[in-house]
Amino acid sequence: MLATLKIRDLVLIEDVALDFAPGLNVLTGETGAGKSILLDALGLAAGARAGGRSSVRSGAAQGSSVAIFDLAKDHAAFALLSGNGIPAEDEIILRRAISADGRTRAFVNDEPVGVGLLRDLGGMLVEIHGQSDDRGLFDNATHRRVLDAFGGNEKLVADVAARFAEFETAAARLDALKKAAAAAAADADFVCHAADELSALGPEEGEEARLAAERVMLMNASKIAEDISAATELLGGDRGAESSLAGALKRLSRTNEEARRAAAAAESALEQAFAQTEEARRELEALLSRLDTDGSELERKEDRLHAIRAAARKYGVTPDELPRVHKEFQIKLDSLSGSGTGLKNAEAEVARTRAAFLDVARKLSAARKTAAKKLEGSVVSELIPLKLAHAKFRVALDALPEDAATANGLERIAFEVATIESAPFGPLTKIASGGELARFSLALKVALSETSPPAVLVFDEVDRGVGGAVADAVGERLQRLAKTTQVLLVTHAPQVAARADRHFRITRKGDRTRVDLLGDGERGEEIARMLSGATVTDEARAAARRLMNEATPQKKARKRA
Repeated sequence: MLATLKIRDLVLIEDVALDFAPGLNVLTGETGAGKSILLDALGLAAGARAGGRSSVRSGAAQGSSVAIFDLAKDHAAFALLSGNGIPAEDEIILRRAISADGRTRAFVNDEPVGVGLLRDLGGMLVEIHGQSDDRGLFDNATHRRVLDAFGGNEKLVADVAARFAEFETAAARLDALKKAAAAAAADADFVCHAADELSALGPEEGEEARLAAERVMLMNASKIAEDISAATELLGGDRGAESSLAGALKRLSRTNEEARRAAAAAESALEQAFAQTEEARRELEALLSRLDTDGSELERKEDRLHAIRAAARKYGVTPDELPRVHKEFQIKLDSLSGSGTGLKNAEAEVARTRAAFLDVARKLSAARKTAAKKLEGSVVSELIPLKLAHAKFRVALDALPEDAATANGLERIAFEVATIESAPFGPLTKIASGGELARFSLALKVALSETSPPAVLVFDEVDRGVGGAVADAVGERLQRLAKTTQVLLVTHAPQVAARADRHFRITRKGDRTRVDLLGDGERGEEIARMLSGATVTDEARAAARRLMNEATPQKKARKRA
């Protein structure tokens, strides 16, 4: 709920703070006192467009509006804040400051934010319906979401979106494969030649570096062979290391048992040295055998190295990338050769995912038709007591061709009305007058009262132009609506004001607006003023008491509920 609204230096308001209650909160006062300024200030804090420099009170450098919301911990607004790195616990504070030159700054829980985030957050917390409202329920963009929530179709909606995403992914993959096949077909001769050429070459990753190193060694084969032969002789010749080590071991083996025990460590070391020396000699002999001193091996290595480097230059890659290029050309060749299994599989996947999407989308369409009929009936039943008996309301479900379906389903959805008998249906904001628009909003909200209500629902003079039984019907519906969500209302109807859980009186003295929270006695006097005008009579006071007494049992019943 909206706990507090603080306003400083906006238009006629110098400094006021309003503490609201759950249920129905009413603002009353003479025309021009500044009631709508309070609602504009709430809208400003919730991200609405600022009125420019004219919004700041004359003589002030800056104006501000602060809205403090007390919310349940599982409210979706906390998830939005968390996703944007803004800390929050039980309370969310929206603040908007506007300077005298018309520039604004936005804050959430004292963290500076963009107006876009403030507007998104405000849209989750506040819904304002005024005389010329074109947002909220009167914005066609919200009608689909509202209808689905009313019908309890959220799971179907999520399934449709998920199936559509799978279909789009499959279609994108098929499109990519088709483009690749078309591109390959355009230069089929080159693809075939390249695939054959690289298959014959058989490049390996790291081969160029290895060949270059072997080439360097082979270029110096004679000198290397000479050095290796000398090293081999030093190890295995008649007077080489192997012979010396073998002689040392033989002499130790002839010593007596006690001496051998004393020299055991030395003998073990000599055995290891002999074994390692023998292994080294064998490795050198093997290397010597691989050296081609006649140059034929060097020629083969150089030819291979030249072929790999030439192919890399031809295909514009590094030698180590040739295996990858070879694989890519082979894939293109497979596509050209008519294997096409990937393309066929992709086409089958598109067909499968499209069928799955359409199946669940048709189920959603059927559920929407049922919900639309139910909502139409609920709204129409609310219109008659609101002096809109000739008005008609319908949920227009404009079917889309299946190939034009979206993640939102198979239809466009719009709420439409006809306010004159036999007149055609049209959009709410274009067909209904100001007073009718406000009452339509009330009828809709009552019909949707159990469907994801905002933290606070605001009506600006929903009862304008009505009185008597109609005003009482408006008040009764507002009171009923306040059972499920907090309601904030500007009203001139005493029948409505009598039902308030909290009543504020707005007065103006000179260029200042004042806000007073009324007790029961003061409420009676204010309602009497609304009944009788400038001069409050005893009859008006008695009528005010009667209105308040009639509303009291209903308020008590709501509090018990």
